[in-house]
Formats: sequence, structure tokens, C-alpha cells
Amino acid sequence: MRAISIERALRLPLRLHGIQLGQPVDVLLDPTEQRVLGFEVRCGDGSPRFVPFATVRVHDDELAVGSALVLLEEVAFYRARSRSLRSVLGSDTGRGVVCDVLVDRDGTVTELVVDDDGTQRRIPAAGQRRAA
Repeated sequence: MRAISIERALRLPLRLHGIQLGQPVDVLLDPTEQRVLGFEVRCGDGSPRFVPFATVRVHDDELAVGSALVLLEEVAFYRARSRSLRSVLGSDTGRGVVCDVLVDRDGTVTELVVDDDGTQRRIPAAGQRRAA
């Protein structure tokens, strides 16, 4: 199973059957567990929406959803109960500065990509262990 780069996913358009609905601007993380809750998206009309991670299929060229009904208007509700990925990127772990977060298909954060004096490397996320 290939890990999903959240930094890369933020550069992909959100689409429904090939029609662009919006652009992700942030990822909201569960504040207590190492898990992605969803994407904060800026829609074509300029309005912010929340899209639960479980409803998104991450492809090489897009974030795909099966219905526009998964774009939720209650962004402030989710923002107040989560942690922004933007608050994690650029933070110093003591082992390097976080430049990306890798997750598995269910949204569990498995690794952090850190930059240590120009060298990028992956380290296990809190509570994760490297496979032997």
C-alpha cells in the first residue's frame, strides 16, 4: 500500500466526475489521534467547505468525491475541533523540520517527512513503529 503525501494532496484539485469543485487549502487533523479528519476546501464560488477524508479518493491527478453532498458548510465546527496541518508543517521535531505528513488509505498518520539540514528523511509518527 502506497502512503499518501498530504503536502502533495493539497496541490490536487477536488473533482466530481472530472468537474472541479474546489481546491484544498488545509488538512484538518484529529487533535488527539494521529489521523486525518478531512480537507478544508475553497470552492469555485469562494466559499469554504469541509470534506471528510473518508469520502475522498486520492488519485495521481485529483482528489475525487462521489457526490457534491460531501462538501459540508460547517468548516468552523470542524476547525474548532481539530488541528491544522499548517500548524504542523515547519515545526521542529528535534529530528528535523516537518515538511510533509504521510498517511495510509484510512487517514492514519504513519510517517513525518523531516528536513534535517537539507536532507529529507522519513520518521515514524508518534505511536508508529517502522516495520522490521
